[in-house]
Amino acid sequence: MQTKNLTIGQFAKAVGVGVETVRYYQRQGLLAVPQQTGGIRRYAEPDIRQLRFIKNAQKAGFTLKEIKELIALDASADHERAYDIASERLKALDEHIAELQEARNQLNSLANECASKRQGQCCAILAAFEA
Repeated sequence: MQTKNLTIGQFAKAVGVGVETVRYYQRQGLLAVPQQTGGIRRYAEPDIRQLRFIKNAQKAGFTLKEIKELIALDASADHERAYDIASERLKALDEHIAELQEARNQLNSLANECASKRQGQCCAILAAFEA
């Protein structure tokens, strides 16, 4: 399949997303809408790279707003701002991980307490969620 003449369906499939995802990213200003040729929009290798950039940045935990800024920074080669955005995202991820670890510890404690109770006694898990 040539990567300079892809329909939107082929383009989306090449990166493993749906057509509606492509359209959503276009509405959000993350992807350009290509000119129509013969009534059909055609996508090329730079479009695939851009879409992969978006998907990989999402996997790294960046929001679409942050990704949009990173895309703009890529064009300007503002490495300092890109570093700042990545540092902020790392801090937010660390905070979220700490919250998840605390939630896991609490649930583990409740599950252990529940497992040690006899039939007919109040369930620690259900009691904790009712409080």
